[in-house]
Amino acid sequence: ARFLKRTMPAASVTLIEPNAEYYACPFSNLVITGLRDLSEQRFSYDTLKTEGINIVPDMAVDVDPVARTVSVKSGDTFFYDKLILSPGIDFRWGAIEGYDQAAAELMPHAWKAGPQTQLLRNELEAMEDGDLVAMSVPPAPFRCPPGPYERASLIAHYLKTQKPRSKLLVLDSNETFSKQPLFEAAWAEHYPDHLERLGPNDFGRVTSVNASSMQLMTDFDTITADVANIIPPQKAGVIAERAGVADQTGWCPINPIDFSSSLQPDIHVIGDATIAAPMPKSAFSANLQGKLVALQIAQAFKDKPAEPTVLANTCYSYVTPDAAVSITGVYSNADGALSSIEGAGGLSPQDGGPSVRAAEAAEADAWFDQITHQAFG
Repeated sequence: ARFLKRTMPAASVTLIEPNAEYYACPFSNLVITGLRDLSEQRFSYDTLKTEGINIVPDMAVDVDPVARTVSVKSGDTFFYDKLILSPGIDFRWGAIEGYDQAAAELMPHAWKAGPQTQLLRNELEAMEDGDLVAMSVPPAPFRCPPGPYERASLIAHYLKTQKPRSKLLVLDSNETFSKQPLFEAAWAEHYPDHLERLGPNDFGRVTSVNASSMQLMTDFDTITADVANIIPPQKAGVIAERAGVADQTGWCPINPIDFSSSLQPDIHVIGDATIAAPMPKSAFSANLQGKLVALQIAQAFKDKPAEPTVLANTCYSYVTPDAAVSITGVYSNADGALSSIEGAGGLSPQDGGPSVRAAEAAEADAWFDQITHQAFG
C-alpha cells in the first residue's frame, strides 16, 4: 500500500485490515522463550493514514472478480481496478485428528503471532523442571520453513537455562528441512541433553492428539507431554477461496512476473498464500513481493508491459539468544517461472565461529527493524 501510494500519488489506495494492530511473527520465537517482550512485536497502521492511504478496519469476507468488488463483514462494498490479496494462512483444522480451535487453547500453535504467542510462553514458564515439552511440525509447505527449528533451538535454550531437567521432543513430519546442517550442528553443540528430533522415518509424524490428556499419537507411539506446541498443516487464508484464487492444493498459483493470479484477472496475490517456490513463505519474500506488485501495477496503469526482475530472500534463524544462521536465495521470474539463480545465495558457513554467528544475529536484528519500519513507519 505504501509503495503504491508513493509510486502513484493520485491513485486511491485502500487497505482493508480487520486487526487494529499487527503482531509480527518474525522474532516471536524470542518472545515465546522469554527473550523479548510481546509489545516489541506490536505495530500500528496509523502512519499509513498520514500518507493518504484509506484504512478500513474491517474483515474482507467476499470478492466478486466479475463486478470487481470486495465485501466486508460490516456489509460495505468496495470497488477496485486492481486488487492485491495477502490472505496469509489458515489452518487445516482436523488434519491432525482431535486438533481444532478448542484444542489450540490447551496445545497452542503460536503460528499466528499475538495471544497464541503469549499462551505458549505462559505454558513454558508454568511447567515444572523435569517436565516434557513436545512440538509437532507439519508436512511442508507451511509458513516460514525454518521457523519450527528456530523455535526448537530457543525452547531448548530456555530449558537448558531455566528448567535443566526438562527436554524438548520434536516430532517432525519432514525428513529434511531448511538449514538442516546448521541447526543440527547447533543442537549437537548447545543442546545435546535438551533437544531430540524424530523425523517421519523415526515415526515422529503426529496423526492425532488428545488435548485434555496432553497426548500426541504418532504412527507407532503415544507421547504424553506437559507442554505441547502443535503446528498444524496449513493452506491459504479463507479469503483466497472466496476470491477464487486458490487451487486444489489450497494455495494460490501466480504469474511470477507480477504475482497476478493464474485463476482470476486483475487480482494479485502476495505472501504466504502463494505458490511461488522456490521462494519460501517468509516475511522477506512477502515484503519484496509487495514492492514488486506495486511497481508492476504502476507500470500497467501507464500501459507499459510487466518486466522480468530478480528477486531474493534471506531467512535468519536464532540458534541461541546471541547467535543466528541464515539462508539466502536469489530468483529469476523470467520465462513465466520462478527459478533459483545458480551460484547465487547459500547458507551461512558451516564452520562459522561465535563471531560469525553473533554478526548474523546483529544482521537479523537490523533486518527486523528495517522491514517493520518500511511497512509501518
